[in-house]
Formats: sequence, structure tokens, C-alpha cells
Amino acid sequence: MHFERISSGCHPLYETALKLYQHSFPPHEQRSPLSQSNILGDPAYHFSLLCDGSSFVGLALYWETERFLYVEHLCIAPELRNQSYGQQALTLLGQAGKLVILEIDPPVDAISIRRKGFYIRNGFVENPYPHLHPPYHRENSGHPLVVMSFPRGISPDEYDSFQRYLEQHVMGNALL
Repeated sequence: MHFERISSGCHPLYETALKLYQHSFPPHEQRSPLSQSNILGDPAYHFSLLCDGSSFVGLALYWETERFLYVEHLCIAPELRNQSYGQQALTLLGQAGKLVILEIDPPVDAISIRRKGFYIRNGFVENPYPHLHPPYHRENSGHPLVVMSFPRGISPDEYDSFQRYLEQHVMGNALL
């Protein structure tokens, strides 16, 4: 299992990867295609295919800073779910030796409760900070999410640093 980073829309699997991304997340949680293509060259951004040998099985779209990895989106092809690919992707991310931060929907229904359980089983912890993810589209407002981290919880200062990075860098050109 390995990640293959895409830094250009010319990659032969880019369109296939975008289709999985669009299928896996609701429109209000997705970047526009223009925003996505504009950030591919950002050295901090990793648009990474999750590959099992030569087979594309999923995506890990994350940002790497000096102190942490922020997983903006993680998804596995629907027909390959429940085969430990998500767990393997998290293991690969954890091998960077940095704090790994991600957000999930509040656990209010069966799917979101199951998703939270998946992350907890993989060593993530829920953080107590009220969190509003900025909107990806002008016609939307931010949406509340739960911040989780691995291998430990984050301090208030770390949360503030993450929130600033999210607002200023990650979301800096999302509203195109």
C-alpha cells in the first residue's frame, strides 16, 4: 500500500480520482474543480492516490505543515470499502510522525456514529473545541464538524494554530 501524489491535472488518473471525490462527498464539502486544480501545485498540498500495488483504491487529500498533517478529505472506492484500505491509509499518514488532524460530521446518525467509531478504533481522539468549517462555496455557510486527532488530543494553542491555517491557507482560494 502506498500513496501516489498528483501535482498536475495531466496525471492519467486525475479525472478518475475527481469522480471518486465528487461521489464521496456532498457538494457543500467539495472544492470547485478550479479551486482543486489551482492548489495541486501548492507544496503543502497532497492530492494523493491510495494504491494497492498498481490498483487505485482511494484518495487522501491532505496538507502538511511543520507540525501537523490536516486531512481535508479521505475516501475509499465504494466497491472496496470494508477491506481495511481506510485503516491502511491512516497508518500511512501516521507514519509521517506528526500530529494528524481531521474533521468528521457530528455523530448524530448511524453513518456518522460508525465513522467516528472507525477513527477511534484507529487511535484518533475527539477534541472538545466547537468547530465551524469555512464554506467551500459563496452560496453556503460554514458547517459544524468535530475535530479529531492522532495520536493524541490537541491543546487549545494547537487548535488555534490549526484553525488559522485552515482559514488562511487551506481555504484561502476555495471561494473562486
